[in-house]
Amino acid sequence: MDRRKASTRIRVHAAGAVDVDRDAHGKPAGDESEFNEHRQPSVEIAGDLEPFMGVKMRRLTSIRRECRGDYLDVRSYSYLTKLLSKQGDKKVLFADKVLKFTESGKMKRRILLITDFAIYLVDPETESLKRRIVLSTVGKLCLSELNDNFFAIIVPREYDCLMATTRKTEIVTVLIEATKTMFEYELVVTFSNRFEYHAASDVVKEVHCEEVDGGVRTRILRKGGQ
Repeated sequence: MDRRKASTRIRVHAAGAVDVDRDAHGKPAGDESEFNEHRQPSVEIAGDLEPFMGVKMRRLTSIRRECRGDYLDVRSYSYLTKLLSKQGDKKVLFADKVLKFTESGKMKRRILLITDFAIYLVDPETESLKRRIVLSTVGKLCLSELNDNFFAIIVPREYDCLMATTRKTEIVTVLIEATKTMFEYELVVTFSNRFEYHAASDVVKEVHCEEVDGGVRTRILRKGGQ
C-alpha cells in the first residue's frame, strides 16, 4: 500500500481497551526500547468522547482534566515566538514538553507546538527547530489499545515521529480538529497493540505493547527484530 495515500475518514480498529495517561519511564537500549508502567485501577468507559469513540477506557481524572492547550505560555519564550513568526504561524493550539524517540531508539526531550497549520518539534536545550510538519502532510495517528503514553504521527511523504506524553488524548484531539478546520478532512486514527512507523526514510520499526503483571510493557524494535 502506498504510504502517501491518506484516508480522509476516521477509522478505528479496536475493541474496548484501557487508556491511562502517565509519564513514560524506562531507558532505551540500542534498537530496542522497553518501558514498564503501573496500571491505574480506576477507569471509566469514554463512549461519547471523540476521537476515541468508545474504543478506549480512560481514568475518570483524565476525562475530567482541564485542557489548557498552551501549557508552556509560549509568549513568555522569545525564541519560540520568533520561530513561529518566522514561519508565519501565530495561533498556538497546543504547547508542551514531550519525549521523542530518535532513529537509534534514544529518547530526546522536545517542545511540541501545534498551530492551526503545522506541528513543530523544538530542542529546549539549544532552542532550535528540529522539525516542522505541515498538518496536511500527516497521513494518520497510531496508538495502542492499552494504558501507555505512546503515539505515532505518520507522515507518508517524509518519515514518521514516535512520541510519549501524558497529554496524548488532548494532542490527538487537537490534531484532528485542526486538520478538519484548516484542510476540511479528518485524520485516520488507528488503535493496535502492534504498529509500525518509519523512524527514518529507510528504517522501519515496530511498536509492541502488551499487558504484563502490574502494567504494560512497550518495546520498540526494528521491523523483524526479536
